[in-house]
Amino acid sequence: MSMASSGSNSGGSAGSAAGGASAGEAAGAGAPKSTLNATASPQLGSIVTDSAGNTLYRFDRDSANPPKSRCVGPCAQKWPPVLANGDITVTGLERSLVGTVKRPDGTMQLTLAGWPLYRYAEDKPGEVKGENVGGVWFASSPAGKKVTPPPGTKVGGDPNDGNYGGNGG
Repeated sequence: MSMASSGSNSGGSAGSAAGGASAGEAAGAGAPKSTLNATASPQLGSIVTDSAGNTLYRFDRDSANPPKSRCVGPCAQKWPPVLANGDITVTGLERSLVGTVKRPDGTMQLTLAGWPLYRYAEDKPGEVKGENVGGVWFASSPAGKKVTPPPGTKVGGDPNDGNYGGNGG
């Protein structure tokens, strides 16, 4: 199912104070599509991935209401933001939860339930190495909630790792 982004999912319209805009406005005509998929992870259960199978993460130092991305500079190099490109295709998650937020550099980043989405630079498709890094990075569930592994299961990074990509603003 492919639909154009309806803008910020915080209840505002495109161009709202939350920085929402349609993905088409952000990327221009003819741009590649953004894809969000609900995917079963053997370690974490249901998570969100991109078209290449990369796990998508949320950052606890961001905010969802209003959406705000605080991972910039060195943080954004280690945790590249998922940018809005053209129409957004979603599979296995509610389209109404998907939106965008304007980043400090002016690019438009995809959000899920208001939370900006990121990849982890050290992950390969299907990996969840970014899970729980620094105790502030978590795979996103299809509902936009943070996914945590079952008790007693070690998945991803070290929650005590202070090298989680910067202070995030």
